[in-house]
Amino acid sequence: MFIPQRSRLVMFISFSYVEKVMQARISVLTLGVQDLERSVTFYRDGLGLATEGVIGTEFENGAVAFFDLSGGLKLALWPTKSIAVDTGLPIQDGYVRSTIGHNVFSKDEVDTVLEEARKAGARIIKPAAETFYGGYAAYFEDLDGHLWEIVFNPQMLPMV
Repeated sequence: MFIPQRSRLVMFISFSYVEKVMQARISVLTLGVQDLERSVTFYRDGLGLATEGVIGTEFENGAVAFFDLSGGLKLALWPTKSIAVDTGLPIQDGYVRSTIGHNVFSKDEVDTVLEEARKAGARIIKPAAETFYGGYAAYFEDLDGHLWEIVFNPQMLPMV
């Protein structure tokens, strides 16, 4: 049977494609801050971003403030020492890098995305584990050292 060249290419692509779990979605951009209250005041009062204020103070290293941005994106302010404790990375020159958060719908998705990242060459910084807030999360560094958190947070499910 003769199959035109273009059709053979389409068949090859359709049979070769493997769907990945990580979606083209960033849920949270976390900035490490030196003084959480001062930073909340700056973003809330100075820049006019809406927030419920600091939450999570009942947990050691849990105090954080979230700001709603457009398209469902959240900006989180989290003390640098808390990021250092959570990631296991040292504070260097007074800060720990920012983190890019990718929220998913389940613990299994955290594991799957982490494995996809590892296979793609990422360095696993912190294996997936239960979190103090009832979620499940892991960290990896991409090829250029950018820090990603893959997280299932039952209180902050991703927008579809």
